[in-house]
Amino acid sequence: MKINTLTEEQYIDSMDLSMYAFQYRIKEEEIAGRKEKLKDHTILGIYEDQNLAAKLHIIPLEITMGEHKWKMGGVAGVATYPEYRRKGYVRELIVEALKKMREENQIVSLLHPFDIGFYRKFGWEIFSDNQKIVIDKKELRINNIQKGRIQRFTKETHQGEIERVYQEYASKYMGMLVRDAKWWKESIYHDAQLALYRNEHEEAKGYILYKVSERKLDVMEMVALNQEARAGLWNFICQHDSMVEQVTMLLSVHDHFQYLFHQPKLKMEVYPYFMARLVDVEKCLKQYPFAGMDDSVFLHVEDEYAPWNNGSYLIGKGKFQSFKEKSGSRCVEVPKRGIHINSNALTAILFGYKRPVDLHEMELIQGSEDEIATLERMIPAKKPFFYDFF
Repeated sequence: MKINTLTEEQYIDSMDLSMYAFQYRIKEEEIAGRKEKLKDHTILGIYEDQNLAAKLHIIPLEITMGEHKWKMGGVAGVATYPEYRRKGYVRELIVEALKKMREENQIVSLLHPFDIGFYRKFGWEIFSDNQKIVIDKKELRINNIQKGRIQRFTKETHQGEIERVYQEYASKYMGMLVRDAKWWKESIYHDAQLALYRNEHEEAKGYILYKVSERKLDVMEMVALNQEARAGLWNFICQHDSMVEQVTMLLSVHDHFQYLFHQPKLKMEVYPYFMARLVDVEKCLKQYPFAGMDDSVFLHVEDEYAPWNNGSYLIGKGKFQSFKEKSGSRCVEVPKRGIHINSNALTAILFGYKRPVDLHEMELIQGSEDEIATLERMIPAKKPFFYDFF
């Protein structure tokens, strides 16, 4: 089985497979633009009888891990024609993709799963939940009037200060995408518009990305750096009370916005959204913003599909050490004590999706209570979130 990296001449094969698998059509006038976007992707494919049978895209991106930025490989467009399914093609593409991402120093990978269980077995794990709240018109009650003002934008009038607001917000979370102006214009706005809140000093402090249609207002993003901006944006939403019967808002599960409502008993849906995977455990642990480094602990990591991650790692006390099975020609003695963990659980912990004590209670990691408590102190309190889609 040979895995190819598709050339520009083969992009149309990739688009044909996407259209078949994901059931949409690309208009003739849009094909040239789609081909141009694919130049940023690494597309791995398997051909059979000169036909593209299966494919996988790797998109080079970055995410924020608190104040830090990490290179990330976004996995997308995974598809197989029905007649070529159950031949192990996707498995081979995933294994090859992990190798490619490691070569490109993309130390983590993110994807939107069609099936969480499928990707879990390859080492990806849920790292972000979203919540959607539905607000009836009767709840559109203006809060305290703020001294700031609202300014509306479209992708044609987009400004860099919007990006700065987003980036400051993203630095409070684990895993949010680093966006440049091109990403904003091509992947964020679509047919939506943006309302930016400025305080009385004309400082940008928050925004909502939204659209209004058929007497509904849909808020796809709400980013507020302080309560003043949150209140100012909410008041702007309420000013649509003559135009809409209902408002829907997409928020982080860690956003307590609805707590401020006069009647917080709202329709709410919480669901898993994106998945993450550690591509290079050693580099992740070296760069991770650990807290409480007064103690140290051994992590014994197992990773079936990225075997270079298998090994033991000592973290803490300002030191990092990696132990593999062999060092040169001699074996290295690794203490039996420590925490035994697979790549899924380690991903959930480092992104802040689950705490060590929770995974230990569920018997998904093994170690003494003292060792678990040590790791618990070392993981910062920041939570994960992800708004984007690819």
